[in-house]
Amino acid sequence: MATTSSTPSAPPAFTQMLGHPRPLWMLFMTEFWERFAFYGMRWALTLYIVAQFFNGDSAGQANASRTYGAFLALVYATAIFGGFIADRVIGYQRSILVGAVVSALGYFLVAVPDHTVFLIGLATIIVGNGLFKPNISTQVGQLYAQGDERRDSGFTIFYMGINAGAFVAPILTGILAESVFGKDGMPAYKAVFIAAGIGMLISTVWFWFGRSQLKGIGAPPAGAEGMQRVIAVTIGALIAVPAVYALLAIDAGILAWILAALFVVLCVMVLVEGSREGSVFRDRAIAMLIIFAFNVLFWCFFEQAGSSFNFLAQNIVNRNLGGFEFQIGWFQSINPIAILTLAPLFAWLWVRMGKANPSIPRKFGLGLIFNGLAFLLLMFALSNLVGADGHIPLWPLVAVYVIQTAGELCLSPIGLSMVTKLAPAKVVGLAMGGWFLSTAIGNSLSGLFASHVSGEGGMTVASAQSGYTFGFYALVGAGVVLFLIAPLINKLMHGVK
Repeated sequence: MATTSSTPSAPPAFTQMLGHPRPLWMLFMTEFWERFAFYGMRWALTLYIVAQFFNGDSAGQANASRTYGAFLALVYATAIFGGFIADRVIGYQRSILVGAVVSALGYFLVAVPDHTVFLIGLATIIVGNGLFKPNISTQVGQLYAQGDERRDSGFTIFYMGINAGAFVAPILTGILAESVFGKDGMPAYKAVFIAAGIGMLISTVWFWFGRSQLKGIGAPPAGAEGMQRVIAVTIGALIAVPAVYALLAIDAGILAWILAALFVVLCVMVLVEGSREGSVFRDRAIAMLIIFAFNVLFWCFFEQAGSSFNFLAQNIVNRNLGGFEFQIGWFQSINPIAILTLAPLFAWLWVRMGKANPSIPRKFGLGLIFNGLAFLLLMFALSNLVGADGHIPLWPLVAVYVIQTAGELCLSPIGLSMVTKLAPAKVVGLAMGGWFLSTAIGNSLSGLFASHVSGEGGMTVASAQSGYTFGFYALVGAGVVLFLIAPLINKLMHGVK
C-alpha cells in the first residue's frame, strides 16, 4: 500500500522543546481545552436535566441518569468511525478541525432551555467528539519515529494535558454556576455550558493556528487535498446528528441492546479472522474478548461520577466545611488529580514487582476489586455514618473517587496496549473499536444502574444503600472470578504479557 501524507513513514525534523517535538505542546493545549469543555459540562448534565426539565422534582433523577449514560455510551461508540474518516477521507488535521467546530456548536445548543434542542446539542457534541477525540491522540503518536524511546514519555505528557483540563474545568465552571451567576441557591447551569463552548472554541483556534507546526503530519491523503471531501464530511456529520438524537431519545435499555448487538457482530468478525490466522491467534482473540466482557462491568459502575454520585452529593452528603460549601462539581476534579498523583506510583510499582508483576487478567481483576471496595465504603457510610439530618460526611465520597481511580489505573492504561498485542494483525483497528464499544456498553448500563439507585421518586439513603450494595457484590465477585480464571486466559494468550 502506498504511503499517504496522513501516515508518513517517518516524521519530519521538528524543533525540539523540553526534549520533545515542539508540536507536542500545541497538541497538549488543544487537548487541554477540549477536555476543559467536556468535563466542565459533564458534571452539570444530570443536575441540569432535573432542574430545568423536571422543575427540580427528584423523580426526574432516573431519566437524567439514563440520558447521561446514553450520552457517554454514544461518545465512545462514535469514536470508532473517526479514525476511518481521518485515515481514508480527509486526514487527521481536518478531522480534528471539523470535529472541534461541530462540538463547539453542540455545547452552545445545550445551553438553550428546550428539551429537544438540548438533546440535539448533546447529539452534536457526540458527532463532533467522534471526529476529534481519537484523532488528536493519533497525531501525538505520529510525531515520533518507530522505536523512538520518547514516545511513551510524550503520551504521558499528553495524558497530563487531559487530566489537567479535567481537573480545572469542574472547579472553574462550578464557581461560575454557584458563586458568580447563580442566585437564590439555583446554580446557573447555562453559564457552565457557555463556558464549555468557549473552551471548545479556544481549542479550535489553538489547533487552527498551531497545525502549521505539524509540517504535513496528518494532512489529507494523496489526491484529497481539495475542500470537496471536507464539505462532504461536514454535511455527513450534520446528517448524523438526527440519527444520534434518535438514539438518545429512545429508551436507554433499547440503546444498550443495539450496542450489544453491534458488539456481538464485531466479536464474530474478530474471531473469524483469528481462526483464519491459526489456533494461536484464535485463542488470543478469545482471551481479548473475555477481558472485554469484564471491561463492560467495570465501566458500568465506575461511571456513576456524573449521575448517581452527583445526586448522592446533592441530597445525602454534608458538603458544609465550617461555613464553606464544597460544590458538587468539584467532586469531578478528584479523579484527575488522583490520576496525576497515583499514576507515577503505579508505574513504579509494576516495574518494582519484576517477575511478580500481575498478568493482564489479574490487573483487570484488581481494577474490578478496587472499584468494588469503593462501593463497600459507601455501604459503610450509608449504614453507620448517617447523621440526624440524614446526611453522611464529605470524606467517604472523596475517598470513593480516589479508590476508584486506583482501580482505573490497574485496568484502563493496559487496555489499548492489550488490544494491539492480542488482536489478529488484519483487524487490529476493528478490535480497537471493540474496546471502545465495550466501554460504551458499560457507560450505557451505568445510566440504567444509576436510575435504579435513584428509584422512582429520587435518591434516598435506602435506595442508595441497596444499589451500591449490589455494585459491591457484582464488582468484587467478578474480580474474584477473573483472578480464578486468569491461568486459563494466560494460556489462551500464548506468552503475551
